[in-house]
This record gives sequence, C-alpha cells and structure tokens, in this order.
Amino acid sequence: MTEFWLISAPGEKTCQQTWEKLHAATTKNNNLAVSSKFNIPDLKVGTLDVLVGLSDELAKLDAFVEGVVKKVAQYMADVLEDSKDKVQENLLANGVDLVTYITRFQWDMAKYPIKQSLKNISEIIAKGVTQIDNDLKSRASAYNNLKGNLQNLERKNAGSLLTRSLAEIVKKDDFVLDSEYLVTLLVVVPKLNHNDWIKQYETLAEMVVPRSSNVLSEDQDSYLCNVTLFRKAVDDFRHKARENKFIVRDFQYNEEEMKADKEEMNRLSTDKKKQFVLLCTFTTGTMSLIPDQGTKICKLHSMAAKKKNTHTHIHTHIHAFSGPLVRWLKVNFSEAFIAWIHVKALRVFVESVLRYGLPVNFQAMLLQPNKKTMKKLREVLYELYKHLDSSAAAIIDAPMDIPGLNLSQQEYYPYVYYKIDCNLLEFK
Repeated sequence: MTEFWLISAPGEKTCQQTWEKLHAATTKNNNLAVSSKFNIPDLKVGTLDVLVGLSDELAKLDAFVEGVVKKVAQYMADVLEDSKDKVQENLLANGVDLVTYITRFQWDMAKYPIKQSLKNISEIIAKGVTQIDNDLKSRASAYNNLKGNLQNLERKNAGSLLTRSLAEIVKKDDFVLDSEYLVTLLVVVPKLNHNDWIKQYETLAEMVVPRSSNVLSEDQDSYLCNVTLFRKAVDDFRHKARENKFIVRDFQYNEEEMKADKEEMNRLSTDKKKQFVLLCTFTTGTMSLIPDQGTKICKLHSMAAKKKNTHTHIHTHIHAFSGPLVRWLKVNFSEAFIAWIHVKALRVFVESVLRYGLPVNFQAMLLQPNKKTMKKLREVLYELYKHLDSSAAAIIDAPMDIPGLNLSQQEYYPYVYYKIDCNLLEFK
C-alpha cells in the first residue's frame, strides 16, 4: 500500500492552469510524484462562523473514521489469520482497490447529497460510521467468544500426555468396564522410567491384575499405559505411583461424554470456519464441502490411502466462499473507507474556502510521492506556493493554534495539505 498527499491551491486564471502548473513541476518535469486531479463538487459554503466550527469538527471526524477503517481492516486480517494476500484481496472500496478508488474519486451524490449543508453531510457520515463501529464491536465479541471456546477445546486435544484430552487416544477395549470390583487406570510413564514401570507396576499396591498393562500411546517424553486393579486399591496405587514418578490421570471412560465433547469441538470448529471460508474437496466419485485447510485435507486423505493400501485421487479446489463475517467486513470496510475519503474532500473544501476566500476558486490535487524524493517534492511545492502565505516557514518551526485552521500539532504549509495513509494493516 501507499500514501497520498491531498492538496489544494487557488485557481489562477482558471483552475486548469493551476493543475497544469503543479503537474509540470511535480510529474512532467521532475518525476517526483504521480499527480491527478481530485474532483470535489460545488458544495454549499454557508457562513464563515459555521466553516470555522466545522473545520475543528471535521478534524475529529477524520481521526474517528480513520480509526474505524483501520479497525475493520485489522479485524479482517485477524479473521483471515494474517494471510496477507487474502486480506488485501478483500480490502476494496466500491469494488476496486484503494489506490484506484482514491485516484479516480467521484463524489457519491446518492449517499451525500450536495444540496445538503456541509454540517448535515458530516453528520450523515458520522452517523453511518458510528453504526459500523458499534456493529463491529458486537460481531467481534461474538466471534472472539466462539474462537476462545474453540481454542480451549483445541488446547485439551494438544500438548503432552500429562495434560491433553485422552478421549481421542483410548478405545473401549483398553478398559475393564461395568465391573463391580475391577477398574482400569491410565498412567503417564516417563520414557526414561518405562523399564522401572514394567518391573514395578504389579507390586505398587495389592490386588493389581498381573500383565494388565499395555502402552496405548506415546509422545516425545512419555508413554500412556493402562493398568487394571481392584477398586479398593486405587488410592494406595496412586500414592505409590506418584512416588515413583508415574502419574495417574483422572479419566473415566464414558462414551456419551466423549461423543458430546467431540461433537462440540466439531460444531465450534465448523462455526468458526463458516465465518470466512469453505474448501471444496473432490475425491474420485464424491464431492464434499470441508471447512478446513486444503493442505491438511490432502495430507489426511493421503495418509488414509496409505493405511488402506489404496490409491485415492484427490482434486482439491479452494474457493473463497465468504462466510457472513467476512462478507460483513468487506461491505463495511468499503463503506467506511468511502466515508473517510469524503471526509478528506470536505476538509479540503472547508480549508480552501477559509484560506483562499470567496468566491470558491481552488483546484484540489492528489499526489502520490516517491519515497526517495519526498523532501525534494516539499521544496518544489513550497517554491510554487510560498506566495500564498509568507508566514508558513515560521509556523512550521513554531506550531500555533489558529481557530478554524487546525494548525496545532500538525504540519502546516502555504497550501492546503492532508495526508491519506493507505497502510492500514499491522501484520503480526
């Protein structure tokens, strides 16, 4: 992305001459920037008092709308998990990329009728963007709750054998069930101590069933073993096992609970994925819509095929079936961004009238500066327009607070100037 300088200068004999003079100095002769006209319609001027007050209000509105634009963009990045290419594809204004929208800006007469006063137009913008901000907060809250619940469940199914859920690891055959006297325990045994476990588990407590222990699973550090014993010996066995660095997990085999947990995990995962993308996976003779990552799908099918000694032909087609959250973010990013550029147009109009006077006679222009020549571009612009305000150099050195001109704590030049920074995202 990039930044633009939105400036205006008073019309000379004609506004066209003002434009040609700037274009020659910045683009045609020096190649310091890409320049284009910025079309602002004939808006209602109103009184000088209203313009002075509106100038301050528009500065606040500009900051607010920019903040909402950045929030929506950043949330898009979060939802799409910082896939930069996907995010940029979805950050459009009126169906086109942001640079194209800005450089070909046309006032939206339907949304912001120019027969309305400047204050009314600013209020229409403020109301619309405030609604977007409020909706984003509620949608973000709902999505974050869903994401948090899913992450909690995912954490249960990840990590070491000491902490992770065991429901996906164990089978019914690993347990003695429905016995009045016997019970099967699951024990995490450090790999370094596995030989000690084999030698000792039958004698850690009384009434342990001989040769009842098997390795059910393993991770980098430990084995998960089962062992069957009489119920009344469980407490003594737990205590002795802990003394020997064998950890008994609190686990009861309950098929209904395990099924419910698995269904909840699948439901949350599906709900989350539905918010932004579905992947179409086609296998030979079948088609299924799977809310998952394409590479993972291919790997899973490949592994399944190897296990079965069969050849499965996989054709994975990824389609960006936008879910409701991404659709909302796309639409409302566009709305907020369009509103923001209209605020910039309003600010240029108001400041130009306050600076250059009536009747309205100025040309708004858009510059896309080259990074390496920004300083030179400033110098060229100063030479072009220093006659407009001989005190500009002094004001740059010592910012002043002049009512209506928003000079405090910002750059001031002899021409009207506002920056449009399209670098909206911070990728983690």
